[in-house]
Amino acid sequence: MALDLVTRFEARHGEAVPVAPGILRVTARNAGAFTFTGTNSYVLGTADAVVVVDPGPDEGAHLEALLAAIGGRSVEAVLLTHTHRDHTALAPKLLAAIGSPPLLAEGPHRPSRPLEPGEENALDAAADPIRPDRLIADGEVLDLSAARITAIATPGHTANHLAFAIGEDGTVLSGDHVMAWSTTIVAPPDGRMSDYMASLDKLLARDDRLYLPGHGGPVERPQAFLRGLKSHRRMRETAILERIRLGDRTIPAIVAALYRDVDPRLHPAAALSVLAHMEDLVAGGRIAADGPVRLSATYAPV
Repeated sequence: MALDLVTRFEARHGEAVPVAPGILRVTARNAGAFTFTGTNSYVLGTADAVVVVDPGPDEGAHLEALLAAIGGRSVEAVLLTHTHRDHTALAPKLLAAIGSPPLLAEGPHRPSRPLEPGEENALDAAADPIRPDRLIADGEVLDLSAARITAIATPGHTANHLAFAIGEDGTVLSGDHVMAWSTTIVAPPDGRMSDYMASLDKLLARDDRLYLPGHGGPVERPQAFLRGLKSHRRMRETAILERIRLGDRTIPAIVAALYRDVDPRLHPAAALSVLAHMEDLVAGGRIAADGPVRLSATYAPV
C-alpha cells in the first residue's frame, strides 16, 4: 500500500491554531531537517482549565505564544509524549510561569534495550534528562476538568513514547510516532523497530479518526496511513535484504544505494533506520552479523 505523505503545511508560528474542538496547536520556530516546520505544542481543555502537551523547545517566543494560548486559565497538568529536547526543553520555564502543575510522562529517557559494551547512543544529545513528577501507565485514564485523556504506550521512536487519546471522539495526539509529513526516525538504541511495528499494530486495532502529530499537519485518515507506514517499513526491509543478496555487506553501502535521492543531511538518520531493520533481521535469523549489530558491523545472508 502506498504511503501518501503530506509535505505542504502552513505552520503559522506563534499562533494558537484551533485544530479540533477544544484543542489549540502552537508551532515553535525550530524548523529543520528532523523537525519539519517546527515542534507542535498543544493546549487543550475548557474555558476554565487546560492541559499542555509537549512544551517544545527552549525558545522565548514559543513560551510567550503558549502563555497567550493558555490565556490565564488553570493548567491542570503538562504531559510529554516523549523526552526528546525539541518537545521538552521549555518545560522548566513553562512550569515556573504557570504555577508548577505536575509534569506527567511514561518515564524518564532510557534506551530501548541494554547497551552493548562500548556502545553509545547516537541520539544522546537529543535526549532530555528531565524527570516527570508522575508516571503514566499504558491505558491510564486522566479524568481532568480540562479533558478526559487516555494514555497509549507507543514505543518505537523512543522507549517512553506515549500517544494521548482525547475524549471519546477519536482524536489522538500521536507525538512523533505517526506524522503526516514523514516516517519517524527509529534509531537504536534510542528506539527499536520491533517496538515501533508493534505500536503501529496497536493503533491499527483502534478506530480513531484524527491524529495530531508532534510535527506537521494532521493525519486525517489514520487507519489507511498506518497501513501505509507498515507497508513502507516492510518494503524497506525487503530492499535491505535484496542489497545484502546483491553483495552489500555494510550499512554505509546499503544507505548509499537505497537513499541516493535523499538529502545527504539525512543519511546519518537513514543509517540508524537501516540499523534498526538489521536488529530485527538478525534477531529473526534472516541475516547474520560478524558480531554485535552495529553501524560498523558486516552483514551477510543466512
